[in-house]
Amino acid sequence: MRNARTRILNTIGAKRTAAIAGGLGLLAVILGGCVSQQSWEATRLLRDIDAGSRQSALKEQTPRPSRTTLQYPVGDTETRADLYEPHQPIGGALVLVPGFTREGKNDPRVVNLATSLARARFLVLVPDVPGSRQLRVRLEDTQDIGAAMVRLAALRPEAAEQGVAVVAISYAVGLAAIASREVRAEAPLHFLVGVGGYYDTAAVVTYATTGRYRLKGSGPWRAGDPLEEAKWVFLASNAAVLDSPRDRAILERISERCFEGCQEETEVLLRRAGEDGLGPEGLALLRLITNDNPDRVPDLLAALPASVKAQLEGLSLRGDDLDVLAGRLVLVHGRLDPMIPYSESLALADAVPDSEVFVIDGFSHITPRDVGWSGKLQLIDAIQAVLSRRTAPSETAVLGTENLTER
Repeated sequence: MRNARTRILNTIGAKRTAAIAGGLGLLAVILGGCVSQQSWEATRLLRDIDAGSRQSALKEQTPRPSRTTLQYPVGDTETRADLYEPHQPIGGALVLVPGFTREGKNDPRVVNLATSLARARFLVLVPDVPGSRQLRVRLEDTQDIGAAMVRLAALRPEAAEQGVAVVAISYAVGLAAIASREVRAEAPLHFLVGVGGYYDTAAVVTYATTGRYRLKGSGPWRAGDPLEEAKWVFLASNAAVLDSPRDRAILERISERCFEGCQEETEVLLRRAGEDGLGPEGLALLRLITNDNPDRVPDLLAALPASVKAQLEGLSLRGDDLDVLAGRLVLVHGRLDPMIPYSESLALADAVPDSEVFVIDGFSHITPRDVGWSGKLQLIDAIQAVLSRRTAPSETAVLGTENLTER
């Protein structure tokens, strides 16, 4: 892997649609005096994330961050975002982009994670990203992420002196990378932390529909255990860009029904969709979703309507200009991730010089797991890589929340 450090790492679990917040059961004591001060700080942060709203050492040692709601324009609409103020010397400005969760920025797990990051001296902004709440992958959500970066940089230029950092989950990793490139002039990227992210949308589709993936895009197919709901999220996300309103409506109904548990065999599903009047473009998309042979995926992708192919190409990072990420990318991925295979983070790190990538045995950011002492120690190493990028306390002042409306 070019200029990338690969490690085995345990990270933070969350159930199904959550961002990373919960389920670690971190170490109470780690090797006593053999651990550095930086390791202790990372340990306290991770224990606080694991505790959620419960008491922790970090809560006892730091002021309680405040949470304020901001409203600002994104294109022709208005959006909202929550600002978390540390009330201690600020070490950087950070945008947190959740994964899929119906509650969006108000999901308690997202709130707890943002609060923990604020206790670690980050000024944190959590935008309302429509696709997160709708459980959809939407290319247009890059505008919301980019707008949040620009807003944070303009709101607190002192905190964003090194640029704006981003922590993104799952599909939001690719969106955040694209957004960072689009707003680099107004809000230069400080660093991007991607948890369970992707590189090539074709590989993601293959895994979601067939459960197969390859390392470095070649070699034998490997079997994973993908989340069944992932394929129906993919169906609804791409049905939304079809030209035919009838096709969109039929596929959205199928997606909603099957997301809760689809009992129909593939042939029955395809036949009934045709009987309902699903057109050729909609059928091409449904054939891809119901396919279970990874070798057929290239031909099925080629048969998709132009609108769907354009969205998939727009979302993919493969072949993109990723210079904005060079030396600024920290990737965390579970080897058992059921949404996106860990091979995607390896591929992304391979494409971006001087990346840091942490692959974690036994971990899934969707389902909480206890992966043992070794993984937990390596997780501390990964968090240190993030905390080391902050501004030193002596170089910054405590910033207030003047002219903001408290929630």
